[in-house]
Amino acid sequence: MQAQGKEQTSALVSIGRLIGAGALAGVLVAAVALPAIGGGGISAKNSIDWFQALPSDLEEEPLAQLTTLLDSKGTKIAQFYYENRESVALSRVAPIMQKAIIAVEDSRFYAHGGIDAKGTIRALVKNVTSGGVTQGGSSITQQYVKQVHVENAETPKEKINARRTTVGRKLTEVRYALALEEKYTKNQILERYLNIAYFGAGSYGIQAAAKRFFGRNAIDLTLPQAATLAGAVQLPFDTDPSRGKKAQQNLLERRNTVLNRMAEVGDITVAEAEKAKATKLNLKMRAVPGSCEESQYPYFCLYVKNEILNNPAFGKDAKERRRKLLRGGLTIKTTLDPKMQAAAERAIRQYVSRKDKPVASQAMIVPGSGEIRAMAASREFGLDKKKNEISYNVVADAAHEGGTGFQAGSTFKMFTLATALKKGWRIRQGIRTPGGYRATSYGDFRNCKGERVGDPNHTVYNSAGEGGGGGSYNLQSGTLKSVNVFFMMLTQQVGLCDVVKTAKDFGIKRADGNALVENETFTLGTNEMDPITVANAYATLGARGTYCTPMAITEIKDRDNKITRFKPKCRDAIDPEIADAISYIMSGVFTNGTMAEVGGIGRDAAGKTGTTDGSMTAWFAGYTPTLASAVSIGDPRGSAKYPLRNITINGRYYSNVYGATITGRIWVAAMKAALAGTDPEVFESPNFERFGGGVTPGDERDRDEEPDEDDEPLEPQPLNDEETGDPPIVPGL
Repeated sequence: MQAQGKEQTSALVSIGRLIGAGALAGVLVAAVALPAIGGGGISAKNSIDWFQALPSDLEEEPLAQLTTLLDSKGTKIAQFYYENRESVALSRVAPIMQKAIIAVEDSRFYAHGGIDAKGTIRALVKNVTSGGVTQGGSSITQQYVKQVHVENAETPKEKINARRTTVGRKLTEVRYALALEEKYTKNQILERYLNIAYFGAGSYGIQAAAKRFFGRNAIDLTLPQAATLAGAVQLPFDTDPSRGKKAQQNLLERRNTVLNRMAEVGDITVAEAEKAKATKLNLKMRAVPGSCEESQYPYFCLYVKNEILNNPAFGKDAKERRRKLLRGGLTIKTTLDPKMQAAAERAIRQYVSRKDKPVASQAMIVPGSGEIRAMAASREFGLDKKKNEISYNVVADAAHEGGTGFQAGSTFKMFTLATALKKGWRIRQGIRTPGGYRATSYGDFRNCKGERVGDPNHTVYNSAGEGGGGGSYNLQSGTLKSVNVFFMMLTQQVGLCDVVKTAKDFGIKRADGNALVENETFTLGTNEMDPITVANAYATLGARGTYCTPMAITEIKDRDNKITRFKPKCRDAIDPEIADAISYIMSGVFTNGTMAEVGGIGRDAAGKTGTTDGSMTAWFAGYTPTLASAVSIGDPRGSAKYPLRNITINGRYYSNVYGATITGRIWVAAMKAALAGTDPEVFESPNFERFGGGVTPGDERDRDEEPDEDDEPLEPQPLNDEETGDPPIVPGL
């Protein structure tokens, strides 16, 4: 036994000499290491070799930093974070704060070489008597090492293990601390510690804590405030003032302990300590900066968040993208325009209450770039059902935390109109239509797989609000009156698959992410859509046929101030002259069509109402050369079960809700306000040599003459092969 003790003493004193901390430090390390080395016959050389083999190069990952979202004007609109932290240089921390943390945590910080022998000797006595490590006696450098291990942990289990105090972990901590003292200056270590330490109340680092507790920057902290934060570090949970009066009392006691210690080590006088102790905590607790739930623009925020999480442009895999968003300290500049956002919100509130079960939502997008300027909804975002909040992004698709969307109704007729013009139809070519349409066979419609999807067992009728009874309609009048039967017959003529392909060229995809349903009523908008997708499709027309992917982010600045800028991703979707012809036709919706009662916005605009069967949902989508928008309304509990019939919305009763009833009015009000103060731009005139003519029997004007949009719809004539090369249309199929 005596020989074994001599061997242990020799070995441990050798470790003490090795680390260069003096005989006292050698004894300290010996005592801490004793249980780990244990056993008999351990030589000094073996002990030294074992200690030297411990890792010494601490892996210091960049600290998790707040990611900040800015609108297009540079104003902060939201934050994402793994930990609420804002790292600052030591020069940006009040000197009194530096003194307070050193006084209470490691008063000999500037004197020792990484481990405080005197401080740890006090813990040693307790450790020896308890048979394990129950007190740390850790220096600030050692505490920093421990915090780095916690910070690097990815899972809750890893974090728990990183916080555990074991003899082996303690000795490894010492090894790292000694290495760090050689790598960094004392001030560099202190700066790192102040930025990594947890102060409680969801605040990581001294800057976030100063803002959270006192609403000020770390450089502006006073003596009582500095002592308060220094006192919180050791027991951040028990002193978290957001937990109530007991925790606040604990925090007050810890503050006074720090003040006493600062006086004891000579940082302040006893009189200064007593004066500070006589003050109240005077907390000015700020809310923890939240993510989308607390943003002023939650729906747009959710869109941006999921753009980063789902887009490979922001990281090679989902894990890397999430880490970058929550920990990367990014500054993300977005496309949101506060003026246009406010215009959308005001217009929606004018017609739909946040208390209404049906939800109205709107998106605004810039033609030619795809930049999303606004995303608004009538119901607040959140989980409180009593407040009628909605817990998903009703303005966007499922890929951006949206729902399944609402059937887009007659807004889809635009794709059939575009397909007809692509195939050589003229603006005034048309069909004599009955009051209802039923396919004669399953083969009357074929999807893009060549499958027969006609339904001879179902009759399509015109909506009372859009189209009325049968009659003679051409591309212009059929669109302005939104005649269902006309568009069913037109789809049969131009081909269902070609209409589907046109819609896809305009970026159309289902809100739920599933494949488009290619049925015979595709042109009537039976697929569920979201406002972003529909608005962006119509923005393609405003850009004269150029489709751009919806865009919410213009640039990202990383923590090292490296800026990455993002450009619009655009492609040609349709011939510009076809887009011009569509704009010419659909601009009449405000004067001679389904929006005539509502009127326009005082500048060139075009659009299309949309109402689904039985007024289950209603839409309006439209555009100018500079801004496009889509508005939808429906009941998220299920539009089939809760249609927009015999319903009171925002205190007004409606027997039926059509595209012009609410959504059209929201669109007009929002677009007027959004574009106020901007110079109006005009649509290009269509090529009437290409699209003019196609008159009906009895109209003696030249076929290439510009149509008069004030004319009443005339009797259509069958097309002939000489005009279009297509088979003739048989009136009244």
